Amino acid sequence: MTAPLKPSDPITVHVALTDRAYDIVIGRSVLPSLGARIAALRPGVRTAIVTDKTVAKHWLQATEASLAEAGIATSHIAVDEGEGSKSYAGLEKVSEALIAARIERNDLVIALGGGVVGDLAGFAAAILRRGVDFVQVPTSLLAQVDSSVGGKTGINSPQGKNLIGSFHQPVLVVADTAVLDTLSPRQFRAGYAEVAKYGVLGDAAFFTWLETNHADIMRGGSAREHAIATSCRAKAGVVSRDERENGERALLNLGHTFGHALEAATGFSDRLYHGEGVSIGMVLAAEFSAQLGMISADDAVRVERHLADAGLPTRLQDIAGFQQEGLADADRLMALMAQDKKVKRGKLTFILLQAIGQAVIANDVDPATVHAFLQQKLTQ
Repeated sequence: MTAPLKPSDPITVHVALTDRAYDIVIGRSVLPSLGARIAALRPGVRTAIVTDKTVAKHWLQATEASLAEAGIATSHIAVDEGEGSKSYAGLEKVSEALIAARIERNDLVIALGGGVVGDLAGFAAAILRRGVDFVQVPTSLLAQVDSSVGGKTGINSPQGKNLIGSFHQPVLVVADTAVLDTLSPRQFRAGYAEVAKYGVLGDAAFFTWLETNHADIMRGGSAREHAIATSCRAKAGVVSRDERENGERALLNLGHTFGHALEAATGFSDRLYHGEGVSIGMVLAAEFSAQLGMISADDAVRVERHLADAGLPTRLQDIAGFQQEGLADADRLMALMAQDKKVKRGKLTFILLQAIGQAVIANDVDPATVHAFLQQKLTQ
């Protein structure tokens, strides 16, 4: 691994997508530069900020001030915090507010918030007037390293997570690591699961570095910017090669087939944050891989131990209210996994491990084997 860069040095990661290429700007206190960056990118543009009520209390004023300083007119809409806003009702609310604000096709929508806001605002922008560009200003660790990059936007269906959406790339991502200081420890840890994912699926050296440096990342030391930039470079590389998930990009779903089913089973509530579901899902994927003889049991234990050391849940039994809402029912979890976006012609697709740092796409996994594995885990 390269040594971490100084946190005072903004880092730019380029997402190479020909005429839709864009930059991710990462660094402490880069939010005040947002207005100048947008003005340089789109002179004369008008904007509308989509945020949530909690983020608005901390960062809306600073965002509006940066835009005003650059002479950019703006308005805003604040939705409720949490996955409940990623719904048909939430999409209608945001879309109607953008229309009322007279946002036109040559204007910009700004997503100021975590993954929920980014997905919701991005999808609203994608369908507003058949397509309006947008800027991501991610305010959670999970959004900075994952959901703000790559153009996946959407809302949840009662039948599953992210089943309604589109690919709509941002034109700029500004990731200010200082905003992460306002996150609760639980929210930050949930985002860390996506950081660890990049090491587990494709970079064994990064995973080893995380095992040594995760405490400094949690404290906000220089390792934080390095971890975020490394994660963004990994995702940017995959997205540039496979934008619409026809192959390699599916590897980024490590832990998500299990995790999304668990989120649906808990009603997309704060009983289980997305990153917490991914953490449990990664451990299940590692253990399932070991059971299939693809990796050693020691490697599976290593994945579980690191996530536990980072303060993340690693077992089904770690979920609040474990016995409720189908969590202790293998049939129910299998039915939820059958609604996953990666299912093709009814056949389950999992991301499994051949080694730490080497994930593979496993098509047509035997449902009976998965059911037996889940039944085993539910009784441990």
